[in-house]
Amino acid sequence: MREYGWQSFKGFIFRNPAVVDQDPRVDDGDENTERGNWTSKKEYILSMIGYAVGLGNIWRFPYLAYKNGGGAFLIPYFVMLVVVGIPLFFLESALGQFCSQGPVNVWSAVPLIQGIGVAMVVVSVIVSIYYNVIIAYSLYYMFASMQCPLPWSGCSSCDGSNCSTTPEVSCNVSSVLVTNWTQENSSCSSIQTSSELYWDNVALQRSSGLDETGPVVWHLALCLLLTSIIVTAALIKGIKSSGKVVYFTATFPYVVIVILLIRGVTLEGAKDGIEFYIGSQSNLTKLTEVQVWKDAATQTFYSLSIGWGGLIALASYNNFHNNVFKDSFVVTLTNAGTSVLAGFAIFSFLGHMAHVYKTPVSKVVKEGFGLAFIAYPDALSKLPISPLWSILFFFMLLTVGLDSQFAGIEVITTCLLDAFPTVFKSKHVLLTVTLCSVLYLLGLPCVTRAGIYWVTLIDQFIASWVLLFLVLLEIIAICYIYGGNRFIKDIEMMIGMKTSTFWLWWRACWFFITPCIVVFLLISSLVYFEPPNYGGIPYPDWGMNLGWCMIAFVLMWIPVAAGYKLIKAKGNPWKRLKSLCSPSEEWHPYLDVHRGERYSEERCRRRNNSKIKAEVNLNVISSSWL
Repeated sequence: MREYGWQSFKGFIFRNPAVVDQDPRVDDGDENTERGNWTSKKEYILSMIGYAVGLGNIWRFPYLAYKNGGGAFLIPYFVMLVVVGIPLFFLESALGQFCSQGPVNVWSAVPLIQGIGVAMVVVSVIVSIYYNVIIAYSLYYMFASMQCPLPWSGCSSCDGSNCSTTPEVSCNVSSVLVTNWTQENSSCSSIQTSSELYWDNVALQRSSGLDETGPVVWHLALCLLLTSIIVTAALIKGIKSSGKVVYFTATFPYVVIVILLIRGVTLEGAKDGIEFYIGSQSNLTKLTEVQVWKDAATQTFYSLSIGWGGLIALASYNNFHNNVFKDSFVVTLTNAGTSVLAGFAIFSFLGHMAHVYKTPVSKVVKEGFGLAFIAYPDALSKLPISPLWSILFFFMLLTVGLDSQFAGIEVITTCLLDAFPTVFKSKHVLLTVTLCSVLYLLGLPCVTRAGIYWVTLIDQFIASWVLLFLVLLEIIAICYIYGGNRFIKDIEMMIGMKTSTFWLWWRACWFFITPCIVVFLLISSLVYFEPPNYGGIPYPDWGMNLGWCMIAFVLMWIPVAAGYKLIKAKGNPWKRLKSLCSPSEEWHPYLDVHRGERYSEERCRRRNNSKIKAEVNLNVISSSWL
């Protein structure tokens, strides 16, 4: 055994030159022997579910449902899922599967706007930086939960005396200190709970603002390093290794959600929490408010990770004849169901927390970081065997975050491998290690004492209306420039012929309904844009300017790529523009066997010859006029 281990070690370090060019993404049984395919359909579905089901499903959807009328919010949410979420999810997945290319090379369909793909990759890079940090928060809290009592259950770990084990407001009225939840007076100051102070003073060691960077918080830096190592190990062989990991990371969150839900509904006050979430206190009159429909559309859009490039990248590893239509329904409906189920688990505990504090549920409801790292940990600390429940919860957040991070990294590596196959084909391991190392180093400013301000700044500027703009261009490019009807024929090459009635709904969505809704969301996001802040602390001017610079850095690739393509093209300006709005010679199914008559080499030659003849005739006519 010892000799065998040494031989294995030598085999790993000193690779056989005969196999040095082998791509770790490719197995002998793959349909595409150059890029590789998913080992099984299950791995693709689980990877897509893991990518779509992110932290927003757990810490944002329940709050939006409560805020926008409870159960009534499900009506606009599922309407938007049908008219925005599923059509866009189907479009992006089919686009990647058809040509088996990542989000950059896929735009050989419309070369003029190939910059959209570059912008998607840049977004994935920037988002991966701060998403790694959020996973590190979960990892730190999971380790911190391995002690009894939980460190945020009392005030012993809090700095200062402004701490209470119950959230309250102190008001100085006629020199008398009063505790009053409903008091709304400028002379009242909030007394933070122990969980709030633990989050600010111990976990984050938060500074007073973005201007005060402070040193690196080393326990977060170490957790960030561990997160990067986990991601690297899972992606070391691309989809071949991550496809195995998702069997656990994509399914375990559902086990934890069910366990927490069963435990939650048995607690006192759980019924009050569920009533506030989606019960009898649902307010149908909210459906008349535009903001409710906007929130539903926005949540649907972002929770499915549309516009990030991940859907295109993951679908590009499918077999050509995979039923991408059915997969789109499975993933999107699972994502929506997860949001609803997680809401029950969250609000049952918040109802119990409100019961313990003897206060309305509305006073303990938070969203985002406040829900995941303050309110819910506080509620868990009130339970018997609280470390167990806390470990389960934060391990769930860890696995949910990792799945989304896997796809984000895969977007970057896929585009690099597609762009430089001869350079990176045999160096996938080195590429993954280098990329994750760079992302770790770029994430270090986000684990300083001002780190939470950086995370919020990036999230507010990059994961916002920028994605709406990219998706709008994507719809215009596919449906109006490339041709929606042509794209439908491409899809039928993969999933088989369908009736005109079948495509009627998809045409209505892709050509009109979906782009109109995206335009509405984009305009309203810009009109009602509010400068980001964290904890009520505004950002300095240079911070805001940096946020706009990040947006400019993402969007600049669209005109830059278009300008470069126009310069390199031949002919007069109109002819160049026309040629770049037509599919290039690289646009076709990846394998010859799937190209059929529509994309056969002979037909492509005939089309190119006809173009040349048309150009010659045009030149003759022009010279005769001259």
